[in-house]
Amino acid sequence: MLVLRHELTVLRRQIKRPQLRRRDRLFLSAMSRMLPRERWAAFIVTPATLVRWHRELVRRKWTYKRRRGQGRPPIDSETRALILRIARENPRWGCVRIKGELQGLGIIVSATTIRTILRRAGLGPAPRRDGPTWHQFLSAQAKGIVACDFFTVETVFLKTLYVLVFMHIQTRRILGVGVSANPNGAWVTQQARNLMMDLDHDPELCMRFLLRDRDAKYCRSFDAVFAAEGIKVVLTPYRTPRANCHIERLIGGLRREVLDHVLILGRRHVSYVLHEYAAHHNSHRPHRGLGLRCPHDVGEPIPGPGPARPEAIKRREILSGLIHEYHARAA
Repeated sequence: MLVLRHELTVLRRQIKRPQLRRRDRLFLSAMSRMLPRERWAAFIVTPATLVRWHRELVRRKWTYKRRRGQGRPPIDSETRALILRIARENPRWGCVRIKGELQGLGIIVSATTIRTILRRAGLGPAPRRDGPTWHQFLSAQAKGIVACDFFTVETVFLKTLYVLVFMHIQTRRILGVGVSANPNGAWVTQQARNLMMDLDHDPELCMRFLLRDRDAKYCRSFDAVFAAEGIKVVLTPYRTPRANCHIERLIGGLRREVLDHVLILGRRHVSYVLHEYAAHHNSHRPHRGLGLRCPHDVGEPIPGPGPARPEAIKRREILSGLIHEYHARAA
């Protein structure tokens, strides 16, 4: 008995959890009813494990196999394709309207089945089944959309500064930049007023929408400034920075081109750097979304290729040579 017990101890050290078959479980469960409780220490399983095995047996008892050949017959692929075709071609039709159209064609399908087919295909209920996506909305309304967003800048003294930037979607122009160490409601509202005053001096910009995220820094008075001018504030979905991709691209480019290479001393310093970059961004920097043209040239005729002599090109340094601009000398 001592040798057998020692062998069991060695085996338990080698195998942490033995793999038991169904016959092993039945044998151990039957022996547990025959042996007294004080002898249960000889089992390799605990009493809780035996109870769990019993619960699994009860659960399997009430689990029935699905018998084939019963229930509603499946919808054939041709009818399913026809339903999806009608739904896409008529986005304002509901499930009952589609059911009536199919009934006129001699096809009987319930409205519930039609709704299930549409949901599995990713088509929502009418009348917004194929509503405009964010890309379609921004492309169609780009002329009247101004986007804004916050980002942070860390100074050499480890102080966090908050920057609010506004950009016109169609022309990619930076309309305003504000810097604050404490962007409270009064400061954010004043930035909105400054933007509206700047737009009054630029009649070419017809602002109809303001696109922003759901940051708590935007207070009610901030939205009220735009609502008073008949401008609708459009909020991006939760945790979806791609919905405001143009301003996110601007912030990323600003960091890679300037802020990642400059040690910021304070609020005045970062304000000077950002305004210098904004002037370069609007008047000279080419943009891929504009056909490699700068924002100030949007709407102007594209100049034809002219003679470019290397000795006639002069360089202008921005931010102490961090950014270079190249211009042709006047003849």
